[in-house]
Amino acid sequence: MMAYEPVARARIRGLRHAVLCLGMAAFLLLLVDPGIGATDESGIRLDLDPAVTAIDLAPYATVLVDPDQAWTIGDIEPQAFRSAATASGDLNFGYSTAAHWLQLRVFVPGEPGAPPVERILELGYPSLDGVELYVAGRDAPMRAGDRLPFSERVIPHRNFVFPVALHPGEVNTLTLRIVSEGSLTVPLTLWAPEAFEHHNQTLYIVLGVYFGSLLAMLLYNLLLYGSIRQRSYLEYAGMLGGMIVGQLSLYGFGNQFLWSGGGLWGHIAIVVGFALSGMFSAMFARSFLDTRRHSPRMDRILLGFAGLFGVLAAGVLVAPYSYFAIALTASGIVFAGVAIASGLVCAHGRAPGARLYLLAWSAVLLGTAILGLRHHALIPTNLFTSYAMLVGSALEMLLLSFALADRINTMRRERTQAQEAALLANEKLVDALHRSEQMLEKKVAERTQELEAANRMLEENERRLRHAAHHDALTGLANRLLLDDRIRQGIVRARRHHSRMAVLLADLNGFKPVNDRYGHAAGDELLVEVGRRLQHIVRAGDTVARLGGDEFVILLEDLYDDVHIRRVIAAIVDCFAQPFPVGEDWLSLHAAIGCAVFPRDGDSPAALLKEADAAMYRIKALHRVRTDAGAIDPASEVDTIMKYLEEARAKEDVPDLKAAARA
Repeated sequence: MMAYEPVARARIRGLRHAVLCLGMAAFLLLLVDPGIGATDESGIRLDLDPAVTAIDLAPYATVLVDPDQAWTIGDIEPQAFRSAATASGDLNFGYSTAAHWLQLRVFVPGEPGAPPVERILELGYPSLDGVELYVAGRDAPMRAGDRLPFSERVIPHRNFVFPVALHPGEVNTLTLRIVSEGSLTVPLTLWAPEAFEHHNQTLYIVLGVYFGSLLAMLLYNLLLYGSIRQRSYLEYAGMLGGMIVGQLSLYGFGNQFLWSGGGLWGHIAIVVGFALSGMFSAMFARSFLDTRRHSPRMDRILLGFAGLFGVLAAGVLVAPYSYFAIALTASGIVFAGVAIASGLVCAHGRAPGARLYLLAWSAVLLGTAILGLRHHALIPTNLFTSYAMLVGSALEMLLLSFALADRINTMRRERTQAQEAALLANEKLVDALHRSEQMLEKKVAERTQELEAANRMLEENERRLRHAAHHDALTGLANRLLLDDRIRQGIVRARRHHSRMAVLLADLNGFKPVNDRYGHAAGDELLVEVGRRLQHIVRAGDTVARLGGDEFVILLEDLYDDVHIRRVIAAIVDCFAQPFPVGEDWLSLHAAIGCAVFPRDGDSPAALLKEADAAMYRIKALHRVRTDAGAIDPASEVDTIMKYLEEARAKEDVPDLKAAARA
C-alpha cells in the first residue's frame, strides 16, 4: 500500500493537468469566432452577392428595444435602430423581458423589375417564445415560436425558418420582432435554398445519430438496472432521459416531432429536462462515487444540488419561466465545479471509477458551462458554443459507460481478492469439511435426480392431461373444446388478414349397422381410420376434430375463394369412395358434408357449426333422394355440395330438411 500511494498521487496530478489542458483548449476555441464578419458603420446594409450561399447576418443587423412590449410595426422609426452585434460580433441579448426589434437592409444588385431572388432566413435558436417577420409587401407578419403549434410555421423546420423574396435593384427591409422569457440568443443566417437543404440533410443525420445513441444508452442502462438492480444504472438512465428532453427542446426536435402542439410544455421542456438531468446527475454522483463514505461533506453538497434541481424542475410548472431559466444556467455552471471537485476528492480516495467519472463530467459539464455562459451573453455564439453541450454529452455518454463497467470490474476484483484471502485463512477448515461436503453433495445430487425424475413425471402427466382435455380419446383428434378455441382464433386471423375460413361437418351414413354387425371395437377402428384419412387430406395448419359419434369437423383457414373448399370436399368424397377395412371385410361408407363459411354464415363457433350442421342435413336429405334413384357419382356429388354451398345464402328452412333427412 505504501508503494502504491506515490503512483496514485502522480496519476491524480496527471489527471488534474489533463483537465486543466482541456479547459485551456476550450477557452482558446471560444476566442475564435469564425462566423463574424466586418461591420459597415455607414448604414449597415448588406450588398447581396448571389454567388454566396450562406451569410451570417449579425454584422448587418440593427436593433431597437421595446421595454414594455407595447410597440407595433407602425410605431417603429428606422432611424432609431442601432447596431445589434455585441462586442463578440454576435446577436445575444442575454435574459430580457423586453421585445427586441431587429432590422436587416439587403440590397440586391440587378435591374429593377427583374424576378426576385429567393432566400431562406434562418433564426437558429428554437427556444425563443415568439418571432414575427415583417416583409414589405405582405399584409401580415410570418410568425413562429415555441409557444405556437408547429403546424403554423411557414417552413416545417426545427429552427425558425422564413422564405424571403429579395427584389433586385432596391434595398429590401426585413424587420423581426423577438420576445422570450429565456435567453435572447438570435443567430441569423441568410441561405440560398439549395445550400440550406444540403446543410440540413447533413446536420439532421448527425443529430439523429446523436439522439439515437443517447436513447440506446438509456434503454441499455434501464435493462441493466432491471437485471442487476443497482441504483447507479437507474440514476444514469434518469440523467440521460432528462438530457434527451432538454436537448430535444434546445435543438428544436421536440417541438417538431414530439410536442408539436406548442403550449406550456413546448415552452418549459428545456428547463424541466435539464433540471431533471441535473438532479439525477447529482444523485448518480453520490451513489457512483459513494461520497457518503469517501467525502461526507461533498455528499451533503451533492444532495443539496439534487434538491435544488428538483425544485427548479417542479417550480417552472407554476412560476415565471425566466426566473428558473436564469437559476438553472447559473446552477449548472456552479454544479460543474462541484461535480469535478467531487471526482477529484474521490479519485484521491481511490473510489472505483472516479478517474473516468472525472473525465466524463469534465467534458459534459464544461459543455454545460459554455452553454450557460452563452445564454448570459458572456461568450459569443458560434459553432463550438452552440454544440458544446452536445459534444460534451456524447463524450460523457461513452466515458460514463466505461466508468460503470470499470467500477463493476474493480468491485469484482476486490471481491475476488477478499474471497481469496478468506479461502487462505480458512484452508484447514475447508480441508476438514471437504469430505462432509462430498457426502452432502452426493446426497444432494441423488435427491436432485429424484426430484428431476419426479418433475419429469409431473410434466408428462400434465402434458397428458392437457392433451386429454383437448383431444378425442379414441381418435386423438381435436375435441369440441379445442375446436371452439381454434375457430375463435381463426376468426381473429381471418379478420386481420381479410380472408375467409370454412367449417366442414361430415356425418357418416350407415355407421350404426357397423357397430351392430361387427361390434363396437370394429366401429372404433373404423372411426380411427376415418380420422387418419381426413388428417391426410388437410394442410398442417388446418384442424380435424371429432364432435362425438360419427361426426367429424374440418376447419380450413386462409381461404380467399371456394376453389380450396372444393378441393378439400372432393378429397373427402374420394377418401370415402375407397373401401374401409372392418374386420376381415371391406366396407364402403358415405358421408354427408355440410359447409359454413366465415364471415358469410356466422361470426362465432356456435353459429358456424350450426350453419354447417344445417347444410349437412340438406345434403343428407338430397343424398337420400338421389340414392333412391341410383348410385351417386363422386364428381356430381361434389358439384351438388358446392351448389348448395353457393345457395346457402338463401337460408332455406333447416328444420324441414332435418326432418326429411331423418325420414
